[in-house]
Amino acid sequence: MASEDGAIARAPRLAVVTERWPIRGGFSISRGQKHFAEVAVATMAAGGAIGRGECVPYARYGETMEDVVSDIHRAGAQFTGHDDRALLQDLLPPGAARNALDCALWDLEAKRRGVPVHQLAGLPAPASVGTAFTISLDTPEAMAAKAEAASGYPLLKLKLGGEGDEARLAAIRKAVPAARLIADANEAWKPEQFESLMAAAEAAGVELIEQPLPAGHDAMLAGLARRVPICADESVHDRSGLKALAGRYDAINIKLDKTGGLTEALALLEEARALDLKIMVGCMVATSLAMAPAMLIAQGADWVDLDGPLLLEEDRLSPLAYRDGKLQPPEPALWG
Repeated sequence: MASEDGAIARAPRLAVVTERWPIRGGFSISRGQKHFAEVAVATMAAGGAIGRGECVPYARYGETMEDVVSDIHRAGAQFTGHDDRALLQDLLPPGAARNALDCALWDLEAKRRGVPVHQLAGLPAPASVGTAFTISLDTPEAMAAKAEAASGYPLLKLKLGGEGDEARLAAIRKAVPAARLIADANEAWKPEQFESLMAAAEAAGVELIEQPLPAGHDAMLAGLARRVPICADESVHDRSGLKALAGRYDAINIKLDKTGGLTEALALLEEARALDLKIMVGCMVATSLAMAPAMLIAQGADWVDLDGPLLLEEDRLSPLAYRDGKLQPPEPALWG
């Protein structure tokens, strides 16, 4: 079996490692707190080239690190070296394991061919993008202080928790009167709180609310007046079911750990735009290796939230650079 460059196709060699990266000051959302970013890195080697992909297993979606590593090995064992990225879409469902492998295969192909991933994908070269900086869930006073300390970032993302959110929003807006704000409720709002909390978000000048109600309650949104645009996060993973969200949400949050990699993320982006949905590009707390593929989705997005590395105590070698309020495209030494 020959590849496009005439070489004999051979299955890439796969290695998987798990890593823990300390989070600066911890990270809290409505579902709990963590102090480390726990990631899995898949490394694919073939033809003298190496490709890498990073993922974050998420318990909210029933993922454990043990299962994700097992799934990566199981799928990788079936690669032949010919059209493995297409095969992968059938081997694994959307999720963290497929993300690590998909991004590693994109990187490997780019390295073997000596061309950047954006060229392989038929996309223009990525430019720098502004990213939100996340203020994790805390008391109104603590969140206001954190927001004030982070006021140098062009966009702040507030983690909300339901009860007490009116006070949080008011305190933060008072602390940073000129800041652009978006907020993420992580499914924590109750239906009976919706109207009052949306009013508080409007009063605070919030541009977007992510996933206010639990996934599965999307139908309720169709009949509710929205004072602030609403973005689906937990309610959308890949293209399946996307059409049902139109009319209930104004935007979707595309995360590669949900879509199962760059391949599906690009397809989801195209279909969402066809449905006139606005685009947010998000991430889990992870290193620059996880953010780099998402930079291709971030081009032209309405909101970008790729601050994972900015929340860590340290990052990888050749990390994404943050200059003049913007994330810079990745260097090939990192990914792509």
